[in-house]
Amino acid sequence: MAKVPHRDAQWVRAAYESFVGSAGSQEPTGIDPVVAASWRRSLRNGVDPDQPSEVAVAASGDLEDYRRSHPLAVAMPMVRDLVGGATGDDLVVAVSDDVGRLLWVEGRGPVRSAVDHVGFVEGAVWREESVGTNAPGTALATRRPVQVLGAEHFMRPAQRLSCTAAPVRDAAGGIVGVLDLTGGSVAGSHVARALVRATVAMVERELATRAATRARGAGAADQPPDLRLLGPPTLRGRRLALRHAEILLLLSEHPRGLGAEELAVLLHPGDLSLVAVRAEISRLRRVADAALGGPLLAGSRPYRLARPLRSDVGTVRSRLRRGDVRGALSACPEPLLRRSVAPGVERLREELEAEVREAVHACDDAAAVEQWTARSEGADDHAAWTRLARLAPPGGPQSVRAWAHLRVLERRLS
Repeated sequence: MAKVPHRDAQWVRAAYESFVGSAGSQEPTGIDPVVAASWRRSLRNGVDPDQPSEVAVAASGDLEDYRRSHPLAVAMPMVRDLVGGATGDDLVVAVSDDVGRLLWVEGRGPVRSAVDHVGFVEGAVWREESVGTNAPGTALATRRPVQVLGAEHFMRPAQRLSCTAAPVRDAAGGIVGVLDLTGGSVAGSHVARALVRATVAMVERELATRAATRARGAGAADQPPDLRLLGPPTLRGRRLALRHAEILLLLSEHPRGLGAEELAVLLHPGDLSLVAVRAEISRLRRVADAALGGPLLAGSRPYRLARPLRSDVGTVRSRLRRGDVRGALSACPEPLLRRSVAPGVERLREELEAEVREAVHACDDAAAVEQWTARSEGADDHAAWTRLARLAPPGGPQSVRAWAHLRVLERRLS
């Protein structure tokens, strides 16, 4: 049985000081594994625990325009109703976007003064890369709910605070932001965790309802997909084996069908027997029929789909065609079937990433370009960072960060 991590304040502080004092050579034994992994990332990112890099803050006018158009703006009345009444003087409620920028920070009293003091303010970007371990930033890094208690923060000035945060996902499963409660010990309690999770669930239901309403007006192109491939693969909500997801992807990309020999070549970098292909197709028929309540695969010479499948790949491409680069990025939280080594899938993965990258390079939306550079695929994309530097207001936080990152990339290249 796994050991329960220590969350006693003295134990955590001793482990923290040992870890930081040894520059990471002393493992943080007994600490919550999520926190320990975040400490390691913070150290690798060069975060100074006493003097972290200056937190970038967006100009108030730019922030107001951005907030007004953000998907979570419509949910803020609900957040205030569900969480705001519980905050009092002991908690601050914060909502960030999907790159860690704090869009709304609401609260009052001593806790509000405390969070202001450490730069936890509207317009600031609280990502692990700049301020180290913190609930909203670590929730983005891990894509899961997180509690960070006192000395578990990597930044010493924030260690008087505790916080609980959880990502908020849209109807397509992409992260659109994070909901956070910050304050004293109550912010790290089971009550805070339950409140955050319940509020996020309500917000996600509201976003899904609005998305369904928009889809009915916009047609089927952007409806919730039957087939999800940009994350753990599912068919109508049922988990799919990786091989079955690969086959459905390949058949959806080849509507005229594929023979067993063609599938074998596209599915395996070496030799895959036709018997193995036919056996997988037979198993997939049963899985698909159960998920959809009727036949999905037709024929065997060639194999093809009996009806079109809406996929999240189609959602991304639909949004790119409409010029909605930010929406396309939100609908694409992970590379296409990232664990697959099937040659046909690897080619499609590269093509989709290239489509998204080219759209980012051509768009005039600084927020979308910043969203791309915050992803692993865009972290070293020199052209995207150059685009961001040119789109961002001169001298503003986006511009400063972009030019600084470009200098780092150029040093690496040289």
